[in-house]
Amino acid sequence: MYKVTTYPLGPIQTNCYIIQDEIKNCLLIDPGEEGLRLVSEIKKNELNPWAIMLTHGHFDHIGAVDVVRDEFNIPVYIHEIEKDTLTNPEQNGSTRYPGLPLVKNKEADFLLTDEGVKDIGPFTFEVLHTPGHSPGSVTYVFSDDRFAIVGDTLFNQGVGRTDLPGGNTEILLSSIHNKLLTLGDDFIIYPGHGSPTTPSHEMEMNPFLNGF
Repeated sequence: MYKVTTYPLGPIQTNCYIIQDEIKNCLLIDPGEEGLRLVSEIKKNELNPWAIMLTHGHFDHIGAVDVVRDEFNIPVYIHEIEKDTLTNPEQNGSTRYPGLPLVKNKEADFLLTDEGVKDIGPFTFEVLHTPGHSPGSVTYVFSDDRFAIVGDTLFNQGVGRTDLPGGNTEILLSSIHNKLLTLGDDFIIYPGHGSPTTPSHEMEMNPFLNGF
């Protein structure tokens, strides 16, 4: 059974998730800021990181990528559509917010191109392409443990914004309805910001999805 630990990081409190197994192997998803804090937490808990997985390439989800990657010499994965966001502040949106640092990392080590089951070290999960918030947004589904990391596609009683470059409301809602709400009602949805939720809760309570 995997353990999920949430770290809200940076000025926008973006959720970074550390997924660990019973013998302390781990994956990091969306290390958006506070890289030294993440490094400290990993070492303090004696974890063995295998990879950094990104749900998408907006600056608040990738700001600490190189700090963690360089410390542990681990690879970074992102969807191929968003490969330039790691290296280009114009593409990742960090130029839009004066006063915040420009985010510029090295290129990803691996590009995600297809949906389906993927193995990284001892971890097995499914990659779903869930565009709308951004063209290359993906969701990581851990079916055996009944949870999914969805980035900024779906929130607790909210949905991802679509007014940024590449955003599309129709595509976003299609991703939510066809890829996320079809997960089991008991799945835990871990979003990029805010608290976890479930498909059943969102179908009943989310005003963007139920017509309220």
